[in-house]
Amino acid sequence: MAARMEDLLPVEYFHVVFTLPTPIADIAYQNKSAVYGLLFKASAQTLLTIAADPKHLGARIGMTSVLHTWGSAMTHHPHVHVIVAGGGLSPDGTRWAACRPGFFLPVKVLSRLFRRLFLEGLLMLHQAGKLAFFGNLSELADPDTFAAHLVPLRKANWVVYAKPPSAARRRYWLI
Repeated sequence: MAARMEDLLPVEYFHVVFTLPTPIADIAYQNKSAVYGLLFKASAQTLLTIAADPKHLGARIGMTSVLHTWGSAMTHHPHVHVIVAGGGLSPDGTRWAACRPGFFLPVKVLSRLFRRLFLEGLLMLHQAGKLAFFGNLSELADPDTFAAHLVPLRKANWVVYAKPPSAARRRYWLI
C-alpha cells in the first residue's frame, strides 16, 4: 500500500545510516541472520537512547529501518537506512519535542554508542555459540582470537550519518 503525503506527520524527517566496518561485514557474510538482527537492534537502540537523553532531544521517537547488504559497487556492504521524524513525544507523552531545524542528533555520539552496543552484542553472540566461522575466518571461532580481532574496532570510527532526505528520497518513501 502506498503512503500518502497526508499520512506523514507535518514535521521534518531525517535519513540516518548505520554502516558496519569491513572486518565486521566479513563476519556478517558468514552469519547473516545473527549479525543483521544485531545491526537492526543496535541501530534502533542507539537512536532511542540518544533521542531520549535530555541533553539531546529528550523524546521518545519512532523509526522505520531497512537493511541493505550490498553497496553501489556491488560489494558486500551491510548497512541500515533509518527514516525518523525530527522529534518525538515528551517523556510524559503530553507534547511534541522537535529537534533543531536541519539537525537531528549528533552523529559522533550516535557512532560511538552504536559501536559499543554492536560490539557488546557481537561478543555475546560469540559467547553464546551463535556465530560460525569458515575459511579464512575459521580462527575467529577461538574466543581469545575473536576478542583480539575486535580490539582495533573499539577505537575505529564507525560510519553513521544523519541528514534531511533529498526531495527524491521523500518521494521514494511515499511509493
